[in-house]
Amino acid sequence: MFTIIIILIVVLIIAAIFINAFQQHKAKMDADRRAELNKQKNIIDETENVLMASSNMPVSGKLMQILQIRVLNALKTMQESGAGPSDIKQRVADAENRVKNADPTALPATDFNLPDNDKMIIQYIQAVKKLRVLLRSEHSRGKVETRVYAEEDKALERLQLRVNVETLIKRGRAAMQSNMMGSGRQYFEKAIAALENQNQPDDYIIGRIATLKEWLREIQDNLKSVNAQDRAKRQEAERDELDELFAPKKKW
Repeated sequence: MFTIIIILIVVLIIAAIFINAFQQHKAKMDADRRAELNKQKNIIDETENVLMASSNMPVSGKLMQILQIRVLNALKTMQESGAGPSDIKQRVADAENRVKNADPTALPATDFNLPDNDKMIIQYIQAVKKLRVLLRSEHSRGKVETRVYAEEDKALERLQLRVNVETLIKRGRAAMQSNMMGSGRQYFEKAIAALENQNQPDDYIIGRIATLKEWLREIQDNLKSVNAQDRAKRQEAERDELDELFAPKKKW
């Protein structure tokens, strides 16, 4: 009897160990599943925000398709986990339709409109940087061919350059209109330095450098004119002082 009790105790202890291990394993699996769901949800939210911000940017249809596929893959991962939201099936179907209807051959818009205020410009620049980060991530995961990645990243790099240059130009022109010629010159010189730092100048870079240098000459001529006027005023003031100094003394 004593032996049976000992055996039962051992069995109960082993069973308790197995149950505890199973519960820990289940808890870990549940935690991993929640972490994966949160990861995919963040991917979807992040990508959809960038898609929305990109709607007014001159980016290619191919890049838009890459982002749509990124959303679709994240939704499918959520669906396969069996723990996605109740409408996951419909969301996957909608995402598949968007990918299917995307036109990867669509070229970027030729028109470029800089946002109206500095806050929107900052958001624009941040969106371009985020696009490059997402594109690099998809390439590192093997979702984007190296050739496509190189082409799209180069286009985004040029877009980022263009935004930076046009922002400097906007501030430089505003400084000129406010007769702040020194500040205007600094903005234009920064823009020229950014453009001349590019290894393969295109028509935009060549044209902008020529225009900026013309504006710099205009500022230089203006500063020379102002300096000449200042010298003339100082010389006139000095003559007045000399005339007063050597003028005949008045008798009282």
